[in-house]
Amino acid sequence: MGFTVESEDTASSARVGHLVTSRGEIPTPAFMPIGTYGAVKTLSPRDLKEIGADVILGNTYHLYLRPGMDVIKDAGGLHKFMAWESPILTDSGGFQIFSLAELRKISDDGVIFTSILDGSEHFLTPELSMEIQLTLGTDIIMAFDECPPGGSDDATLRGAVKRTEKWADRCYKFLQGNKGFGESGPHFFPIVQGGVDEELRKQSAETVLPFAQSGIAIGGLAVGEEKEAMFETVVLMNNILPRDKLRYLMGVGKPEDIINAVLRGIDLFDCVIPTRNARNGQFFTWDGKLNIHNSQFNKDFSPISENCSCYTCGTFTRAYLRHLFKLNDVLALHLASLHNVTFYIELMDTIRQEIEEGTFAPWAKDTLLAVSPSDD
Repeated sequence: MGFTVESEDTASSARVGHLVTSRGEIPTPAFMPIGTYGAVKTLSPRDLKEIGADVILGNTYHLYLRPGMDVIKDAGGLHKFMAWESPILTDSGGFQIFSLAELRKISDDGVIFTSILDGSEHFLTPELSMEIQLTLGTDIIMAFDECPPGGSDDATLRGAVKRTEKWADRCYKFLQGNKGFGESGPHFFPIVQGGVDEELRKQSAETVLPFAQSGIAIGGLAVGEEKEAMFETVVLMNNILPRDKLRYLMGVGKPEDIINAVLRGIDLFDCVIPTRNARNGQFFTWDGKLNIHNSQFNKDFSPISENCSCYTCGTFTRAYLRHLFKLNDVLALHLASLHNVTFYIELMDTIRQEIEEGTFAPWAKDTLLAVSPSDD
Protein backbone atom coordinates (compact mmCIF):
# COMPACT_ATOMS: atom_id res chain seq x y z
CA MET A 1 0.00 0.00 0.00
CA GLY A 2 1.21 3.49 -0.77
CA PHE A 3 0.90 6.59 -2.91
CA THR A 4 1.69 6.65 -6.63
CA VAL A 5 1.89 9.63 -8.99
CA GLU A 6 0.41 8.60 -12.32
CA SER A 7 0.62 11.74 -14.44
CA GLU A 8 1.78 15.33 -14.11
CA ASP A 9 0.71 18.58 -15.74
CA THR A 10 3.49 20.08 -17.85
CA ALA A 11 2.33 23.67 -17.28
CA SER A 12 1.94 23.55 -13.49
CA SER A 13 2.70 21.39 -10.46
CA ALA A 14 -0.63 19.57 -10.65
CA ARG A 15 -0.54 15.79 -10.69
CA VAL A 16 -2.87 12.80 -10.70
CA GLY A 17 -2.22 9.86 -8.43
CA HIS A 18 -3.81 7.36 -6.10
CA LEU A 19 -3.43 6.27 -2.50
CA VAL A 20 -4.00 2.57 -1.83
CA THR A 21 -5.65 1.61 1.46
CA SER A 22 -6.99 -1.70 2.74
CA ARG A 23 -10.51 -0.41 2.08
CA GLY A 24 -9.97 0.86 -1.44
CA GLU A 25 -8.03 3.31 -3.58
CA ILE A 26 -8.36 7.07 -3.30
CA PRO A 27 -7.76 8.83 -6.65
CA THR A 28 -6.10 12.20 -6.23
CA PRO A 29 -6.52 15.13 -6.22
CA ALA A 30 -9.40 14.33 -3.87
CA PHE A 31 -11.77 16.12 -1.51
CA MET A 32 -12.95 14.64 1.79
CA PRO A 33 -16.43 15.52 3.08
CA ILE A 34 -16.37 16.17 6.83
CA GLY A 35 -18.01 13.65 9.15
CA THR A 36 -16.77 14.98 12.49
CA TYR A 37 -18.90 12.69 14.66
CA GLY A 38 -19.12 9.81 12.17
CA ALA A 39 -21.76 11.44 9.96
CA VAL A 40 -21.58 13.95 7.12
CA LYS A 41 -24.37 16.30 8.14
CA THR A 42 -27.73 15.44 6.50
CA LEU A 43 -26.17 12.82 4.17
CA SER A 44 -26.26 9.04 4.55
CA PRO A 45 -23.36 6.74 3.64
CA ARG A 46 -25.49 5.58 0.69
CA ASP A 47 -25.81 9.19 -0.50
CA LEU A 48 -22.05 9.64 -0.30
CA LYS A 49 -21.33 6.40 -2.13
CA GLU A 50 -23.83 7.16 -4.90
CA ILE A 51 -22.31 10.57 -5.60
CA GLY A 52 -18.80 9.11 -5.71
CA ALA A 53 -17.12 10.06 -2.43
CA ASP A 54 -14.04 7.87 -1.97
CA VAL A 55 -12.97 8.99 1.51
CA ILE A 56 -14.42 10.98 4.41
CA LEU A 57 -12.91 12.66 7.46
CA GLY A 58 -13.76 12.02 11.11
CA ASN A 59 -12.44 13.71 14.25
CA THR A 60 -10.53 11.89 16.96
CA TYR A 61 -11.27 14.22 19.87
CA HIS A 62 -14.98 14.68 19.19
CA LEU A 63 -15.58 10.95 18.67
CA TYR A 64 -13.66 10.26 21.87
CA LEU A 65 -16.12 12.50 23.72
CA ARG A 66 -19.24 11.30 21.92
CA PRO A 67 -20.23 8.50 21.57
CA GLY A 68 -17.00 7.37 23.28
CA MET A 69 -14.48 4.67 22.52
CA ASP A 70 -16.32 1.94 24.42
CA VAL A 71 -19.31 2.29 22.10
CA ILE A 72 -17.27 2.37 18.90
CA LYS A 73 -15.05 -0.51 20.03
CA ASP A 74 -18.07 -2.69 20.84
CA ALA A 75 -19.56 -1.76 17.45
CA GLY A 76 -16.47 -3.14 15.72
CA GLY A 77 -14.89 0.18 14.77
CA LEU A 78 -16.05 3.40 13.19
CA HIS A 79 -16.69 1.91 9.74
CA LYS A 80 -19.17 -0.63 11.07
CA PHE A 81 -20.67 1.85 13.52
CA MET A 82 -21.57 4.31 10.74
CA ALA A 83 -22.02 1.74 7.93
CA TRP A 84 -19.27 3.24 5.75
CA GLU A 85 -17.11 0.71 3.91
CA SER A 86 -14.65 3.07 2.20
CA PRO A 87 -11.56 4.80 3.65
CA ILE A 88 -11.69 7.22 6.59
CA LEU A 89 -9.06 9.76 7.60
CA THR A 90 -9.23 10.98 11.18
CA ASP A 91 -7.96 14.34 12.36
CA SER A 92 -5.83 13.80 15.45
CA GLY A 93 -7.32 16.46 17.71
CA GLY A 94 -4.53 18.91 16.92
CA PHE A 95 -6.87 21.30 15.13
CA GLN A 96 -8.92 21.58 18.33
CA ILE A 97 -5.89 23.26 19.91
CA PHE A 98 -6.76 26.11 17.52
CA SER A 99 -10.56 25.85 17.35
CA LEU A 100 -11.07 25.28 21.10
CA ALA A 101 -8.34 27.67 22.26
CA GLU A 102 -10.49 28.96 25.13
CA LEU A 103 -11.08 25.43 26.40
CA ARG A 104 -7.58 23.96 26.56
CA LYS A 105 -4.25 24.13 28.38
CA ILE A 106 -1.20 23.02 26.42
CA SER A 107 2.12 21.64 27.63
CA ASP A 108 4.93 19.57 26.17
CA ASP A 109 3.22 16.45 27.53
CA GLY A 110 -0.12 17.05 25.80
CA VAL A 111 -3.30 19.11 26.02
CA ILE A 112 -5.94 19.34 28.72
CA PHE A 113 -9.30 20.03 27.09
CA THR A 114 -12.42 21.14 28.91
CA SER A 115 -15.31 19.20 27.43
CA ILE A 116 -17.85 21.23 25.47
CA LEU A 117 -20.47 18.74 26.69
CA ASP A 118 -20.21 18.76 30.48
CA GLY A 119 -17.13 20.74 31.48
CA SER A 120 -15.09 17.67 32.41
CA GLU A 121 -11.34 17.70 31.72
CA HIS A 122 -9.62 15.31 29.30
CA PHE A 123 -5.86 15.00 28.86
CA LEU A 124 -5.13 14.26 25.20
CA THR A 125 -1.57 13.13 24.50
CA PRO A 126 0.08 11.97 21.27
CA GLU A 127 -0.13 8.40 22.54
CA LEU A 128 -3.82 8.64 23.42
CA SER A 129 -4.61 10.23 20.05
CA MET A 130 -2.94 7.25 18.33
CA GLU A 131 -4.74 4.77 20.58
CA ILE A 132 -8.10 6.37 19.79
CA GLN A 133 -7.43 6.35 16.05
CA LEU A 134 -6.41 2.67 16.17
CA THR A 135 -9.62 1.90 18.06
CA LEU A 136 -11.62 3.80 15.46
CA GLY A 137 -10.00 1.64 12.79
CA THR A 138 -9.14 4.62 10.63
CA ASP A 139 -7.35 4.15 7.31
CA ILE A 140 -5.27 7.34 7.51
CA ILE A 141 -3.98 8.32 10.95
CA MET A 142 -2.95 11.94 11.45
CA ALA A 143 -0.13 12.86 13.81
CA PHE A 144 -1.02 14.85 16.91
CA ASP A 145 0.25 18.38 16.31
CA GLU A 146 -0.08 21.92 17.59
CA CYS A 147 -1.98 24.21 15.21
CA PRO A 148 -1.34 27.87 16.14
CA PRO A 149 -3.63 30.65 14.87
CA GLY A 150 -2.68 32.90 11.97
CA GLY A 151 -0.69 35.92 13.05
CA SER A 152 0.97 34.12 15.98
CA ASP A 153 4.20 35.63 17.24
CA ASP A 154 7.58 34.03 16.61
CA ALA A 155 7.80 32.38 20.03
CA THR A 156 4.39 30.74 19.62
CA LEU A 157 5.24 29.45 16.13
CA ARG A 158 8.61 28.09 17.25
CA GLY A 159 7.01 26.37 20.22
CA ALA A 160 4.39 24.79 17.97
CA VAL A 161 7.02 23.55 15.52
CA LYS A 162 9.06 22.04 18.37
CA ARG A 163 6.06 20.32 19.95
CA THR A 164 4.81 19.08 16.58
CA GLU A 165 8.21 17.47 15.95
CA LYS A 166 8.37 15.82 19.38
CA TRP A 167 4.76 14.71 19.23
CA ALA A 168 5.23 13.20 15.74
CA ASP A 169 8.09 11.13 17.15
CA ARG A 170 5.92 9.98 20.08
CA CYS A 171 3.04 9.13 17.74
CA TYR A 172 5.32 7.11 15.48
CA LYS A 173 6.88 5.20 18.37
CA PHE A 174 3.46 4.39 19.84
CA LEU A 175 2.25 3.01 16.52
CA GLN A 176 5.44 0.98 16.12
CA GLY A 177 4.97 -0.52 19.58
CA ASN A 178 1.28 -1.27 19.12
CA LYS A 179 1.27 -2.92 15.68
CA GLY A 180 -0.02 0.24 14.04
CA PHE A 181 2.02 -0.40 10.93
CA GLY A 182 1.88 -3.33 8.55
CA GLU A 183 0.99 -4.36 5.01
CA SER A 184 -2.73 -3.87 5.65
CA GLY A 185 -2.36 -1.30 8.42
CA PRO A 186 -3.29 2.39 8.29
CA HIS A 187 -1.24 5.15 6.72
CA PHE A 188 0.38 7.65 9.08
CA PHE A 189 0.68 11.29 7.97
CA PRO A 190 2.91 13.66 9.97
CA ILE A 191 2.04 17.37 9.81
CA VAL A 192 4.21 20.35 8.88
CA GLN A 193 3.64 23.51 10.93
CA GLY A 194 5.36 26.90 11.01
CA GLY A 195 2.72 29.45 10.04
CA VAL A 196 3.81 31.48 7.00
CA ASP A 197 7.43 31.68 8.18
CA GLU A 198 9.71 30.19 5.51
CA GLU A 199 12.49 29.22 7.93
CA LEU A 200 10.13 27.49 10.34
CA ARG A 201 8.27 25.68 7.56
CA LYS A 202 11.56 24.30 6.25
CA GLN A 203 12.62 23.31 9.76
CA SER A 204 9.30 21.60 10.46
CA ALA A 205 9.32 19.72 7.16
CA GLU A 206 12.87 18.51 7.76
CA THR A 207 12.07 17.21 11.25
CA VAL A 208 8.79 15.40 10.49
CA LEU A 209 9.62 14.01 7.04
CA PRO A 210 11.41 10.96 8.51
CA PHE A 211 8.01 9.83 9.84
CA ALA A 212 6.24 10.20 6.46
CA GLN A 213 5.60 6.91 4.71
CA SER A 214 3.11 7.65 1.93
CA GLY A 215 1.90 11.16 2.70
CA ILE A 216 2.46 14.36 4.63
CA ALA A 217 0.07 17.11 5.69
CA ILE A 218 0.46 20.87 5.58
CA GLY A 219 -1.26 22.22 8.67
CA GLY A 220 -1.62 25.65 10.20
CA LEU A 221 -3.00 27.39 7.11
CA ALA A 222 -6.47 28.83 6.48
CA VAL A 223 -6.42 29.91 10.15
CA GLY A 224 -6.49 33.67 9.65
CA GLU A 225 -3.44 34.46 7.53
CA GLU A 226 -3.63 36.43 4.26
CA LYS A 227 -4.52 34.35 1.21
CA GLU A 228 -1.39 35.42 -0.67
CA ALA A 229 0.79 34.31 2.23
CA MET A 230 -1.03 30.98 2.37
CA PHE A 231 -0.29 30.21 -1.26
CA GLU A 232 3.32 31.37 -0.95
CA THR A 233 3.66 28.76 1.79
CA VAL A 234 2.02 26.12 -0.42
CA VAL A 235 4.55 26.90 -3.17
CA LEU A 236 7.37 26.56 -0.64
CA MET A 237 6.03 23.18 0.46
CA ASN A 238 5.70 22.04 -3.15
CA ASN A 239 9.36 22.87 -3.68
CA ILE A 240 10.71 21.03 -0.65
CA LEU A 241 8.40 18.06 -0.04
CA PRO A 242 9.24 14.79 -1.81
CA ARG A 243 7.45 14.17 -5.09
CA ASP A 244 6.54 10.60 -4.09
CA LYS A 245 4.56 11.67 -1.00
CA LEU A 246 0.89 12.69 -1.07
CA ARG A 247 0.46 16.34 0.00
CA TYR A 248 -2.60 17.07 2.13
CA LEU A 249 -3.56 20.73 2.63
CA MET A 250 -5.64 20.66 5.79
CA GLY A 251 -8.85 22.67 6.11
CA VAL A 252 -8.71 24.42 2.72
CA GLY A 253 -11.88 23.96 0.68
CA LYS A 254 -13.23 26.89 -1.31
CA PRO A 255 -13.47 25.81 -4.97
CA GLU A 256 -11.11 28.53 -6.17
CA ASP A 257 -8.62 27.70 -3.41
CA ILE A 258 -8.70 24.01 -4.31
CA ILE A 259 -7.95 24.79 -7.97
CA ASN A 260 -5.13 27.17 -7.02
CA ALA A 261 -3.68 24.63 -4.59
CA VAL A 262 -3.79 21.80 -7.15
CA LEU A 263 -1.87 24.08 -9.52
CA ARG A 264 0.75 24.23 -6.75
CA GLY A 265 1.06 20.48 -6.20
CA ILE A 266 -1.58 19.63 -3.56
CA ASP A 267 -3.33 16.22 -3.66
CA LEU A 268 -5.86 16.11 -0.82
CA PHE A 269 -8.35 18.52 0.76
CA ASP A 270 -11.05 18.69 3.43
CA CYS A 271 -13.44 21.41 4.57
CA VAL A 272 -16.87 21.99 6.12
CA ILE A 273 -17.73 24.59 3.47
CA PRO A 274 -19.90 22.49 1.11
CA THR A 275 -22.22 21.25 3.86
CA ARG A 276 -22.09 24.35 6.05
CA ASN A 277 -22.88 26.66 3.16
CA ALA A 278 -25.63 24.29 2.06
CA ARG A 279 -27.35 24.62 5.41
CA ASN A 280 -27.33 28.39 4.86
CA GLY A 281 -28.98 28.08 1.46
CA GLN A 282 -25.83 28.61 -0.61
CA PHE A 283 -25.30 26.37 -3.62
CA PHE A 284 -22.02 25.97 -5.52
CA THR A 285 -22.15 25.98 -9.32
CA TRP A 286 -19.70 26.33 -12.20
CA ASP A 287 -20.87 29.95 -12.48
CA GLY A 288 -20.22 30.77 -8.85
CA LYS A 289 -22.22 30.60 -5.64
CA LEU A 290 -26.02 30.89 -5.67
CA ASN A 291 -27.96 32.15 -2.63
CA ILE A 292 -31.36 30.49 -2.82
CA HIS A 293 -32.88 32.99 -0.35
CA ASN A 294 -32.77 35.74 -2.99
CA SER A 295 -36.22 36.80 -4.19
CA GLN A 296 -35.22 36.41 -7.85
CA PHE A 297 -35.63 32.64 -7.44
CA ASN A 298 -39.25 32.83 -6.23
CA LYS A 299 -40.60 31.76 -9.65
CA ASP A 300 -37.44 30.29 -11.13
CA PHE A 301 -38.38 26.80 -12.28
CA SER A 302 -34.95 25.80 -13.53
CA PRO A 303 -32.59 23.51 -11.60
CA ILE A 304 -29.73 24.86 -9.52
CA SER A 305 -27.37 23.73 -12.29
CA GLU A 306 -28.17 22.31 -15.72
CA ASN A 307 -24.86 20.45 -15.76
CA CYS A 308 -25.12 18.75 -12.36
CA SER A 309 -25.79 15.02 -12.04
CA CYS A 310 -27.19 15.14 -8.49
CA TYR A 311 -30.71 14.10 -7.47
CA THR A 312 -31.48 17.66 -6.36
CA CYS A 313 -30.78 19.18 -9.76
CA GLY A 314 -32.43 16.33 -11.64
CA THR A 315 -35.66 16.61 -9.66
CA PHE A 316 -36.31 20.02 -8.09
CA THR A 317 -36.42 23.65 -9.17
CA ARG A 318 -34.85 26.72 -7.62
CA ALA A 319 -38.32 27.97 -6.72
CA TYR A 320 -39.14 24.78 -4.81
CA LEU A 321 -35.81 24.77 -2.99
CA ARG A 322 -36.32 28.40 -1.99
CA HIS A 323 -39.77 27.46 -0.73
CA LEU A 324 -38.26 24.69 1.46
CA PHE A 325 -35.69 27.05 2.94
CA LYS A 326 -38.34 29.65 3.69
CA LEU A 327 -40.26 26.93 5.54
CA ASN A 328 -37.12 25.85 7.42
CA ASP A 329 -37.91 22.34 6.25
CA VAL A 330 -35.15 19.82 7.02
CA LEU A 331 -35.48 18.46 3.47
CA ALA A 332 -33.91 21.69 2.25
CA LEU A 333 -30.72 20.98 4.20
CA HIS A 334 -30.44 17.48 2.76
CA LEU A 335 -31.05 18.52 -0.84
CA ALA A 336 -28.64 21.44 -0.64
CA SER A 337 -25.91 19.33 0.97
CA LEU A 338 -26.42 16.60 -1.60
CA HIS A 339 -25.90 19.11 -4.39
CA ASN A 340 -22.88 20.84 -2.89
CA VAL A 341 -21.00 17.65 -2.06
CA THR A 342 -21.79 16.35 -5.55
CA PHE A 343 -20.39 19.57 -6.99
CA TYR A 344 -17.16 19.08 -5.03
CA ILE A 345 -16.83 15.44 -6.12
CA GLU A 346 -17.43 16.44 -9.75
CA LEU A 347 -14.94 19.29 -9.37
CA MET A 348 -12.24 16.81 -8.35
CA ASP A 349 -13.24 14.38 -11.13
CA THR A 350 -12.90 17.20 -13.66
CA ILE A 351 -9.57 18.33 -12.25
CA ARG A 352 -8.13 14.82 -12.60
CA GLN A 353 -9.46 14.48 -16.13
CA GLU A 354 -8.02 17.85 -17.20
CA ILE A 355 -4.61 16.97 -15.75
CA GLU A 356 -4.59 13.62 -17.53
CA GLU A 357 -5.53 15.27 -20.82
CA GLY A 358 -2.83 17.92 -20.44
CA THR A 359 -5.31 20.81 -20.40
CA PHE A 360 -5.47 21.61 -16.70
CA ALA A 361 -3.63 24.95 -16.65
CA PRO A 362 -5.83 26.68 -19.27
CA TRP A 363 -8.95 25.03 -17.82
CA ALA A 364 -8.00 26.31 -14.36
CA LYS A 365 -7.52 29.84 -15.69
CA ASP A 366 -10.95 29.87 -17.32
CA THR A 367 -12.69 28.21 -14.37
CA LEU A 368 -11.18 30.60 -11.84
CA LEU A 369 -12.62 33.48 -13.85
CA ALA A 370 -16.06 31.85 -13.85
CA VAL A 371 -16.18 30.82 -10.21
CA SER A 372 -16.81 33.91 -8.13
CA PRO A 373 -15.09 34.29 -4.74
CA SER A 374 -16.80 32.08 -2.19
CA ASP A 375 -16.98 34.17 0.95
CA ASP A 376 -18.13 32.33 4.02
